Amino acid sequence: MESNAKLTNGLSRELEDTRRQLYEALETIEALRTGQVDAIVVQNGSTHELYTLKTADHAYRVFIEKMTEGALTLSQEGIILFANSQFSEMTGLPLSAIIGLPFELFITKSDLSFYQQLFANSWKGYCKGEVEIVYQERRTPVQLSLTALELADGISLSVIITDLTLQKATQRKLQENNRQLEHLNKTLEASNHDLQQFASVASHDLQEPLRKIQMFSNFLKNNAGNLNMEQMAHLEKIIGSADRMKSLIIDILNYSRLSADDGEFSPTDLNIILKELLDDFELMIADKKAKVLYDNLPVLEVIRGQIRQVFQNLISNSLKFSKEDEPPIIKIKASYLASKSFTSPEKTAGPFCLLTIEDNGIGFEDKYAGIVFSLFQRLHSKDSFEGTGIGLAITKKIIEKHHGLIQVKSIVGKGTTFMIVLPLKQQLNGNTG
Repeated sequence: MESNAKLTNGLSRELEDTRRQLYEALETIEALRTGQVDAIVVQNGSTHELYTLKTADHAYRVFIEKMTEGALTLSQEGIILFANSQFSEMTGLPLSAIIGLPFELFITKSDLSFYQQLFANSWKGYCKGEVEIVYQERRTPVQLSLTALELADGISLSVIITDLTLQKATQRKLQENNRQLEHLNKTLEASNHDLQQFASVASHDLQEPLRKIQMFSNFLKNNAGNLNMEQMAHLEKIIGSADRMKSLIIDILNYSRLSADDGEFSPTDLNIILKELLDDFELMIADKKAKVLYDNLPVLEVIRGQIRQVFQNLISNSLKFSKEDEPPIIKIKASYLASKSFTSPEKTAGPFCLLTIEDNGIGFEDKYAGIVFSLFQRLHSKDSFEGTGIGLAITKKIIEKHHGLIQVKSIVGKGTTFMIVLPLKQQLNGNTG
């Protein structure tokens, strides 16, 4: 009994020593893995040997373990010497099953030749390329970044593996969106062409019967001896409606034509355009006792006929919406800006120009400033003021075609100011900032 007790006690002490040694070994392994130590001392008989851990940089190892990319170390034969947990997740294999395998086993057959070329070249310098890694049914598009490292026990290959699954999905989605956008653009171009053709044909076909309405109405007016006052009033309404219809058809046709590339940009002196327009408005200006004051205007790269239309529409509006008891005063000014913005600081010689057309007319509530450029938008009844409601829409479309900006500010009873920002020169790609 006593001998059995001694044997039991001896076994217990041996088991305890074994547990202690195992615990110390586990602690040592953990310290090595996390980089808490850079060297260990091992007793060898009566002497002690120091083993430094040249690759035990703590920050490096923590980074490799926590990084979102996969990381491998390969031998010169392509055998996996080290793998992080992210690569384990990519393949679905535990780390214990990965270590010691040739990395080629995880490369798809179609990419194997390319990978072998990368592997061979990477020993001479940094290489990268895209392949698919595969294990069982799991396929992952990745980018490999390969760099040779000289370690204590020889040269190894560091491989960083970036998962491209999300990037490839995004690229496919972008390509699909681009295909759809290209299809929509072609459809829109065809639709615009059809609309332009329709507007042109419809305008021509509408003008022919309209001319007859105007002609016979004027014939009746000139021979109205047998018409009473009520009949004459009806005839005047017919003539007035026909005149408005003609203006509307012309404006719609002009608006539709703006979608086409119907002019070239060329350096144009705005002073010459303005003088021509003032000659055209000479009778209306004299009738209203109006004054048009303007600075020396710049030379801009524009489509001459379209910019002339802009000035014509805005000056016409200022004359039209003037006060009955006060002669209209129209001021046109120009300044140079540093950028395409209404809040831009001024800058000598541009590259942008700010044009302002200011009047002292009847104005309108500023809350309508955002809608006056809409097609067919009118803030006053057609009985009070003539017009089709297309002029400012045409103006805005022309300014946009010139890669510019336009806005308006107005105060009821005080007047209206239109502000236009245009580039001095048009860039070839149409992007002027």
